[in-house]
Amino acid sequence: MNTEILSSTDLNIMRCASRLKAGELVAFPTETVYALGAIATDAQAVKKVYEVKSRPTDKPLIVAVAKKSDIQKVVKSIPKKAQILIDRFMPGALTLVLDRADVIPDEVTVGSESVAVRIPDNAVAKKLIELAGAPVVVPSANTADKASPTLAAHVKDDLDGKIEYILDGGASEIGIESTIVDARTEPPTVLRVGGVTVEQLKQAIGEVKTLRQDARLSGYMPNAEVLFSAYYDGMTENICKRYDEITAQQKTAVIICLDGNRDCYGDRNVYTVGDSYEAYAHNLFAVLRKADGEHYDAVIAEGVNPEGLGESLIARLIKLSGGMII
Repeated sequence: MNTEILSSTDLNIMRCASRLKAGELVAFPTETVYALGAIATDAQAVKKVYEVKSRPTDKPLIVAVAKKSDIQKVVKSIPKKAQILIDRFMPGALTLVLDRADVIPDEVTVGSESVAVRIPDNAVAKKLIELAGAPVVVPSANTADKASPTLAAHVKDDLDGKIEYILDGGASEIGIESTIVDARTEPPTVLRVGGVTVEQLKQAIGEVKTLRQDARLSGYMPNAEVLFSAYYDGMTENICKRYDEITAQQKTAVIICLDGNRDCYGDRNVYTVGDSYEAYAHNLFAVLRKADGEHYDAVIAEGVNPEGLGESLIARLIKLSGGMII
């Protein structure tokens, strides 16, 4: 199969919607990362998603809809606090876990009676789902051993020859996954911290529980060893020390840092990721892919202040490093 990257014209979006209706898979942009779509109500198409991604079949898939009223078509009920979160954060980087409607097959939920649903805040994604006329599963468009893709080129690197079309919508705006909240519990439970922060959730609905994150990442792990620095006054000096220890062992290393800290690392190998936590989140997976491509033995990531999106970054970096905090 020849995999083609298509510009996101109305004609190409319509073409991709037709392929989804025919039971095929299409990759497309969302504001978080690129997604691999299939019609969520088509059990056979959903099975293809697991095969193409080499995804463990015990991991459920997130379902995306085009507008708020469509959520009612894939869930049995919407609790009051869930409705508040829908009104406040959707479309956006929030996924809600609710009781699933009968229209969603076991292949999506791996037999669970719940379904995770969201509305992408991306015009191409919303138009594609709307034209498909059905909810669409939206796991990241990569194989299980690769970083989540934030560019169409990343998708082609991973899935070339496995799918027909990739809709190119430029770089993903956020670059890390959506926050997942189980809205069936009281208080609601944060299962994964992502593009919507815990503080934002609390401001909207009050108390939330946060599920303790396992430091072991079950999916993608970079080829390089990832070390994550704690955030404190001596952070840059400690990173330099650890970098020098690694290179003294005849290994190669690269530092991931904010633009403003670049001079702290002298002539050491550095990837800068921008001047804000938003830019850090946006570029994180891209620089990890770059590190894989350049065959570094170790990656040392700067820590961040656990405020705002920093909390989501910390959760992601802890998983990527397997809890290796320096």
